[in-house]
Amino acid sequence: MHKISCTINGKPFDFTVSPTTRLLDLLRDNAHHHAAKEGCGEGECGACAVFLDGKMVNSCLIPAARVNGSCVETPEGVRETPIGKAIVEGFLQEGAVQCGFCFPGMLMAGTALLREHSNPTEQDIRKAISGNLCRCTGYDMIIRGIQTSASMIREGN
Repeated sequence: MHKISCTINGKPFDFTVSPTTRLLDLLRDNAHHHAAKEGCGEGECGACAVFLDGKMVNSCLIPAARVNGSCVETPEGVRETPIGKAIVEGFLQEGAVQCGFCFPGMLMAGTALLREHSNPTEQDIRKAISGNLCRCTGYDMIIRGIQTSASMIREGN
């Protein structure tokens, strides 16, 4: 068993987990943060995306022991930030969410992009969301949702 201390969405946590526990399982089963989802379990779909020390990662691929001493941001935390709120609103305005399964990963990818680029091009957005699969809406509405979010942030809304 491994003892792990980390910060999740700004709050300190301590856990004791098996060496085989993944970050995704730690978040869902131990910390009760359920927005990151198990999609493929192979790092291909983006449904489990979180920020680990500021870098977006697929939590299904990260051993929980690796987060000892780290800061984790989950979709629950990100959606409460100004960028996260803008992405939620942009996606709603553009009809970019249907089943919602891909949304946590798209939220994280959009946030990572908008933290770096306040006025991304369509190509920037396509690159940022690559590795995130959506089976319902298609990507055009998601791209428009991120563009709308970026406009809202630039305009101070």
